[in-house]
Amino acid sequence: MEHPYGYIKDDKVFLKGFLGQPDRIIGEVKEDKASTLKYFEDRFATVTEKVENLKKDIEENQNKGSFLMKLIHLRDSLMQYDALGDFVPLIEDLNQLEAYLEDIIKKNRERNLEIKRGLILEAEALKNNTDWKETSELFKELKLRWIKTGPVEKEFEVEIENSFNTAVDTFFENRKQFFEGLALQAEENIKVYEDLVRQAQEAFNNPDAKKAFEISKRIQKEWKASGKVPAEKRQPLWDEFSKLNNRIFSRFRREMQSGPRLNPREVIAKMESITEEMKKLAYQESTPMVTSLAKKLQAEWKPLSQTRPRDANLITRNFIFYSEIVFEKSFLNRLAISKYDDFRDKSDEEQAKIKIVILKDLLHRDESELRTVKENSENFRSQEPDFEIMMRRKISAFRRKIDVKNFILKELSNK
Repeated sequence: MEHPYGYIKDDKVFLKGFLGQPDRIIGEVKEDKASTLKYFEDRFATVTEKVENLKKDIEENQNKGSFLMKLIHLRDSLMQYDALGDFVPLIEDLNQLEAYLEDIIKKNRERNLEIKRGLILEAEALKNNTDWKETSELFKELKLRWIKTGPVEKEFEVEIENSFNTAVDTFFENRKQFFEGLALQAEENIKVYEDLVRQAQEAFNNPDAKKAFEISKRIQKEWKASGKVPAEKRQPLWDEFSKLNNRIFSRFRREMQSGPRLNPREVIAKMESITEEMKKLAYQESTPMVTSLAKKLQAEWKPLSQTRPRDANLITRNFIFYSEIVFEKSFLNRLAISKYDDFRDKSDEEQAKIKIVILKDLLHRDESELRTVKENSENFRSQEPDFEIMMRRKISAFRRKIDVKNFILKELSNK
């Protein structure tokens, strides 16, 4: 049975060859020849519609070049598409469209090259500027415009990337050297840190563990209040200082644990005291010292929590809540620093705004996960005896995470 673009032979449906291709089998007769031919004609109508839709998308969209790969894939698929119809006009249309898109892409890349060369000139004009804060913002904007500008022809890629990056790196290297030079002004502060390390060593040598611990707490507060020095000079002192204080605390904890057993009322009083200390840390700005003190409070808490009285549940919840605030603040700081290279150079108000944006995103994720957990809890029931308890704890943990973030968000919003 013949068809303008194919035929049926031995119950096999053939498509006539086109564009140098031989005749090929595209299917077989299922019910009758007429309905079979109609089926393959309908398939051709479907692929014709795909071509028309692509042409329409290209016509209506500004970013026409983004359709090039889709066009190529569609055209290639036409050569092996199982249908009955005249494929040649479709392929020719797509060939013309391909040439049209390639011309657009070429012109866009020429324009992108012109834009990027302009950005290089701007970067060159700024690279030796010593207004560090304002110029850092200008370079941030320049880098954003550079990223948003599309690609250029391959032959120019390396040249312009190197030129732009060299100008950017020159400024930031100059800025780095300037702030390193400020270390000369911090020599007096270094002497203060060195004296605190000496006091920590004396406290460590003190045989009275309780007295040593009291001195340790005092000098840690003094350390926190001391002036700024370059990190590379401060870090070795901090390593020695924290090591001595950790040993002082460990000895104090051992003596406390080996001492007389506290009665329930004394345990609760101690737990309330530690919780109050953790609460104070929760209301402070996050620093390595605050985080370190929080970890020490957790270590003090641990032996108490193992034998806590039944009526200490509220104290325990408060301690956990304030602890999580301290460590969430620390995590938020690290996240902000990792996302913004110049975060430490920003004002307190700018830093707070950045943290609020990050925190709202984290809060949205937690709320979404909480909804999922609740839905799973309602939709999937288990006969396991611990299933309900596990789900309640999981939901409670998510709610606490949300409460912690809301606490920090409110604190940042009031700055």
